[in-house]
Amino acid sequence: MATAMKIAIVDDEQDMRQSISQWLALSGFDTETFASAEDAVKSLGADYPGVVITDIKMPGMDGMQFLKKLMSVDSGLPVIMITGHGDVPMAVEAMRIGAFDFLEKPFNPDRMTELAKKATNARRLTLDNRMLRRELSDGTGIMNKLIGASPVMERLREDILDLGQADGHVLIDGETGTGKTLVAHALHAVGTRASKKFITFACAGRDEADLTKRLFGPDPDGQIQPLIEEARGGTLVLEDIEAMPMVLQARLLKWIDEQGTPPETRVIAICNLQEQGRTCESAMRPDLYYRLAAMKITTPPLRQRGEDILLLFTQLSQQFAEEYGCDAPEVSAQEAAQLLQAPWPGNIRQLINVAERSVLQSRRGSGSITSLLLAESDAPEQQTMTTEGKPLKEYVEAFERMLIDNTMRRHKGSIVAVMDELCLPRRTLNEKMAKYGLQRSDYL
Repeated sequence: MATAMKIAIVDDEQDMRQSISQWLALSGFDTETFASAEDAVKSLGADYPGVVITDIKMPGMDGMQFLKKLMSVDSGLPVIMITGHGDVPMAVEAMRIGAFDFLEKPFNPDRMTELAKKATNARRLTLDNRMLRRELSDGTGIMNKLIGASPVMERLREDILDLGQADGHVLIDGETGTGKTLVAHALHAVGTRASKKFITFACAGRDEADLTKRLFGPDPDGQIQPLIEEARGGTLVLEDIEAMPMVLQARLLKWIDEQGTPPETRVIAICNLQEQGRTCESAMRPDLYYRLAAMKITTPPLRQRGEDILLLFTQLSQQFAEEYGCDAPEVSAQEAAQLLQAPWPGNIRQLINVAERSVLQSRRGSGSITSLLLAESDAPEQQTMTTEGKPLKEYVEAFERMLIDNTMRRHKGSIVAVMDELCLPRRTLNEKMAKYGLQRSDYL
């Protein structure tokens, strides 16, 4: 999935364009040049596979106007600004707007090469993550559940990208309802086997004879192909690996070892023991466990994902509202805090249930999110909240982010409309959006 990076050089001076292009080409970069910002804008759309190096002072659309235009199209595009002597304050302003860095004339070519390498590496990571998000959001609604800006979800996406490309066998564990099968789908989708077969098989609820026949064959009737043959060249996902008898775990290990490196067929094993107080290691043969756990992913529980809970709840309730033909329920500050504090033993599955029921309640004009959270638990009210207390500031910030996000979505990115509704001056709104990682371009 590696993306070939380009460098777009924008300068009205032909000699400068050519000298920069020649130097970077000698350093191994693929370059293209533009004599004006107007020409460059026509070619540099969202997801441009590279970075931009541009002069600030140019006739027509100058570098600052060009930068603002690029940021409105793709705020993740690295732009390196070239400034003349005395233009450093302007360069600092460019950095505030979103420039990646700047070079002051006369600049050291080696410094330019260093910046180009940093910028292209950053761009490649951005595009890879975008591709992952698209893979995860393509198709059914369940593929939307790996979104989130919390550190644990950012780490999960990074792990998926890394292990997806590594091509070795993987073990996935985590609590029920945290999206382990979804992670397996993602690993396959972003890897080199994306166009190959993706076979899932649940080991639980089957006796040894049935498991043997289905996994390894032979089928007495000759009508069902063993899974190790059906998945050949692709990915075989074994859910509830802990339910597989030890004798079959030994046979699975032998088959895995026979494939060599890299394996012809990738195995992704899913273990579901965390919530039972046991570990995957205790339920599996040590040799098979360590063979699979060399690449291991643990899906984070919802209670560790912070304000992702509000983001997910908002998106889910909006989806259900569209499905049922009504408005999504408004979430009060108190309800937002309760959503953040709830222990969520059922994780995403439980959140989906609460979101759908909140929409149904809202449609008939009764009920509350608080009552739903209580109904989801047989425990007394005080036990439906986590004991891991958080500072009030975290709850306030999470609610504030959700409020701005919802308002931006409702007004389709109209800053003026959002300012009016939330009674915020533009500077304050801009600062808060920057603080919470909200970008206007995402709502247009």
